[in-house]
Amino acid sequence: MDVRIEPLPGMPGHVVLAVDDTTQTTLDMTDPSNLVDEYTGHIAYLIDAIGTPEEPLRVLHLGAGGLALARYVAATRPRSYQQAVELNRDVIDVVRRDAPLAKGVRVKIRNGDARLELSQAPDECYQVIIADLFHGPVVPAHVTTVEFLSEAARVLTPDGHLAVNVCDGGQLRFARGMATAVNEVFGDAAALLEPGVQKGRRFGNVVLFGAKAELPIADISRRAAGANFPSRVLHGREFARFLGGIPAATDATAKPSPTPPAGRLSW
Repeated sequence: MDVRIEPLPGMPGHVVLAVDDTTQTTLDMTDPSNLVDEYTGHIAYLIDAIGTPEEPLRVLHLGAGGLALARYVAATRPRSYQQAVELNRDVIDVVRRDAPLAKGVRVKIRNGDARLELSQAPDECYQVIIADLFHGPVVPAHVTTVEFLSEAARVLTPDGHLAVNVCDGGQLRFARGMATAVNEVFGDAAALLEPGVQKGRRFGNVVLFGAKAELPIADISRRAAGANFPSRVLHGREFARFLGGIPAATDATAKPSPTPPAGRLSW
């Protein structure tokens, strides 16, 4: 597996984390509060809506990658406690060497399987869990299920929130199966995606949100509507329609996400 940090042509100060043929993360090394990849911005809508501005958070990142969102939390929520789990040891080593965190930014990084590490975390110890778990271009089946999400709910505080990034296309059966699982485990759930992805016109990101109590939907929706490329927040009846009767993914039934079409090797 070829892991590398490369400069982004035409954008000084920006680099990308690439694994084989897949561009996984884009980083603005001069301004960590600038999230370049659209889906990271979507997850940041939730981060920004929790509590009060600049209030420290306890955040668990499942899937460290280039640590774009960990850098964002450190920049916008100083003194936050953050831990990241990354399966690929080479990713950890390359990011530490070629795209190191700024001085004073403290993120504990563990090398291991996200589900195993999650199962060993104490009850109610994180306010936010961000799951961005890809093996190459595919989301592994074992981190999409009711059982996996139940562990996440156990680890979250009573007012805790979950954000999950997945990719899908066509009828979105994979994303809907995980969305149904989120809906079954959490007291409140929603999805954020572009209209083109929702209508099956293209393969792309679907961000799922879950909360043990209540999601800040009005705030997330306002931010999404004001973005350069507006996306839809599906909640309540719209979210129920999005699920479409697709059964929840479980350990017995889950499958990996579909492989993206040829040429769609970054998100």
